[in-house]
Amino acid sequence: MPPIPMKPGVSPRSSLVWILGVTVLALPAGRSFAETPPSVALKDSPKAVLDEAWQIIEAEYVDAGFNKVDWQQVRQQLLGQSYTNRSQAYRALQQAIQRLGDPYTRFLDPQQYQNLTNQTAGEFSGVGIRLRLDETSKALQVADVMPNSPAAASNLQAGDTILQINQRNTQGLTLEEASRLIRGPVGSGVTFKIQRASETPFTVKVTRALVEVPSVDAALKVEGGRRIGYIRLQGFSAHAADQMRRAIQTLQKDGAQAFILDLRGNPGGLLTASIEISRMWVDQGRIVSTVDRKGERDVFSANGTAFAKEPLVLLVDKRSASASEILAGAIQDNQRGVVIGTPTFGKALVQSVHGLSDGSGLAVTIAHYYTPTGRDISRKGIDPDVALEAAKQEAGSISQLAKDTSSSSDPAYAQAIHYLSKLPLASLPRAQKADSSP
Repeated sequence: MPPIPMKPGVSPRSSLVWILGVTVLALPAGRSFAETPPSVALKDSPKAVLDEAWQIIEAEYVDAGFNKVDWQQVRQQLLGQSYTNRSQAYRALQQAIQRLGDPYTRFLDPQQYQNLTNQTAGEFSGVGIRLRLDETSKALQVADVMPNSPAAASNLQAGDTILQINQRNTQGLTLEEASRLIRGPVGSGVTFKIQRASETPFTVKVTRALVEVPSVDAALKVEGGRRIGYIRLQGFSAHAADQMRRAIQTLQKDGAQAFILDLRGNPGGLLTASIEISRMWVDQGRIVSTVDRKGERDVFSANGTAFAKEPLVLLVDKRSASASEILAGAIQDNQRGVVIGTPTFGKALVQSVHGLSDGSGLAVTIAHYYTPTGRDISRKGIDPDVALEAAKQEAGSISQLAKDTSSSSDPAYAQAIHYLSKLPLASLPRAQKADSSP
């Protein structure tokens, strides 16, 4: 796939463009103000970061009127104060940004920025486990082990109780505190003391590595004699498109005659990922367009590379946001499939995310986006083609977010199967038996 064009004026090294959770991301090119060295007077001062953030907003924010705020005066106020520590400076910057009235333009402290970049990168340096606290004992446990991770290679298992991390007792630790102890540089080691069922506690050392976070769950379902490829997409990370491509192709090899793509609870992610995934399903037509504060429009279209041609149903709910809405809008406006569920979140804004010089970050809204037919879905969301009662959809979404994402008790899934069951068999690709012998 050809690279998605980037806007000039922003560095791909220091900024991302998104549609994250309730955010849209893209990757601009060129120079960013995060790279502009502060003046000698500001160097090594908390004010340096304030000035970096102010300049980025001054250059990129989608509303050139800054919500009727005198943005030049804001700079004078920020730099005219004295700060005894970075926390004070951060609070002043947050208060200044709040005056823009935009919840998606926000300052990120170093930990928040690191969490966000890990989320969108779709990978992190660690051992590849998810943690939970036992409801009764509050003991720290392994909730899940990611495939092909260092934890899997070391035979850690879901249900294991973690008694110690690097000889520190875990009783009383929060999940965030435990996660910080487990995270670390690639190639470094972390030692766990593990209690497994009634066995004698044992110690295991795990070497940290880059772990790819799964964004896609997929399974082949047989419903009414038809083979249905079910795919749940949890987010639009940097690895989501590759994972989606593999899932579609595997299900096609297994004889899938139609697909259900579940976007419920998907908060969004990278703009580039949403466009790339849309191009897997939509062969011709517009995918999305963005308009910046100067009125300049960028149009992203399908490029004739779609390889998923089978009938398609999209499942959405009120938590389907941002990049999810771009994909749903592309499918709906191009009449590529049927959208089932409840109205989506309604976020039609694009953010650029910048790293600042002290390790903190800034997300700034830089554009609006529109569906292929030009719809502005801000605060309205996308209305499904087949609407479900919100209470029933909510119940189905809650159950599907837990374990069985496609049971007959899930109203949205049941409605998708009902729709696909009405399609004549002659219109479906011929099913291939996955278990057939040569």
